[in-house]
Amino acid sequence: MSENKKQLLEDATGKEHIIEIKDLCKSYDDNQVLKNITFYIRNNEFITLLGPSGCGKSTTLRIIAGFETADSGIVNFEGENLLDTPAYKRHINTVFQRYALFPHLNVFDNVAFGLHLKKVPKDEVKERVTKALKTVGLEGYEKRYIDQISGGQMQRVAIARAIINRPRVLLLDEPLGALDLKMRKEMQIELKQMQRELGITFVYVTHDQEEALTMSDTIIVMKDGVIQQIGTPIDIYNEPKNAYVADFIGESNIIPGIMSKDLEVTFAGSTFECVDKLFKEMESGKENPVDVVVRPEDIYVKEEAPDHINGTVDSIVFKGVHYEIIVKSDNGIEWMIHDVDPVNVGQRVGLTFDPDDIHIMRKSQFSPDPDSYGVKVEDQAEDEE
Repeated sequence: MSENKKQLLEDATGKEHIIEIKDLCKSYDDNQVLKNITFYIRNNEFITLLGPSGCGKSTTLRIIAGFETADSGIVNFEGENLLDTPAYKRHINTVFQRYALFPHLNVFDNVAFGLHLKKVPKDEVKERVTKALKTVGLEGYEKRYIDQISGGQMQRVAIARAIINRPRVLLLDEPLGALDLKMRKEMQIELKQMQRELGITFVYVTHDQEEALTMSDTIIVMKDGVIQQIGTPIDIYNEPKNAYVADFIGESNIIPGIMSKDLEVTFAGSTFECVDKLFKEMESGKENPVDVVVRPEDIYVKEEAPDHINGTVDSIVFKGVHYEIIVKSDNGIEWMIHDVDPVNVGQRVGLTFDPDDIHIMRKSQFSPDPDSYGVKVEDQAEDEE
């Protein structure tokens, strides 16, 4: 059984799976953009496909919507394979980054457009449009034209137009990308609240890690057409599966290490207590290579001491809520620290962290080169002998 499928079983909560994606593949000419993608979406869930440009997240969304065809695989919607169902027959609507609103129509007619096509009675159109605009906070904007409203209001119009057709699932492809930072943060909270009130499943695509952590019930991290990890925002942040996820989701110090027994790991020239056990494929008593991640906010800056990681402050930058401090330790490793107390460049300091701040990951293709840290894994073992 593949790692992705095992994770699906581990993540099961008993909730209804409204959509199940199985072994989805897609290529453009010789470029395979989706490689056996497998995951499920629970009913009334806010799930986010997260990754950099070109990772396959938007292609996955477009296949679910019916705007792209898959080379192989299954997209089950409540037990029915959607791949042979045209987009207009799916109980799914999509909101894109470019909202595709009609500038010659006012807000009311933009929202009502789909209902007019379906020849819905006039009284019902008015009732449903009024309700949709109330849901997105645009009461009183019915007669305004698109060039008379803000970017955030345009986004609300696009959502109102999507939800008025009463979809079971709403797909959102980077819908906040055109907004400024302040508006994006406001809309993140509003979108999550809207999703809860509507009781609609949201499938959201973004490359913004903070956006995903803020809004999602479940995050799917993708790279190069492959799912790297599926989990809750807390799981993804605190227990990344590999170096790519750890580095992509927030700032990280990723250091090569070795484990020879449970609850103990050697890295950066010292041996530390941790809360992780050996992975099942590892043998106790052997030097098992691992990756170690320590988040910048989990590191304490103290005075030099024999039992601390000692080094020199290389730089310090004020970030508003904290200082970002780079410390170069005596064995050549550069540490990033987030701290509310400033230090001085050139100052000697000692670094410490608690056992539960050390997270152990399997080695992977994304693992950092040990030589780039000025200390080799085998050198660490020799230091302990």
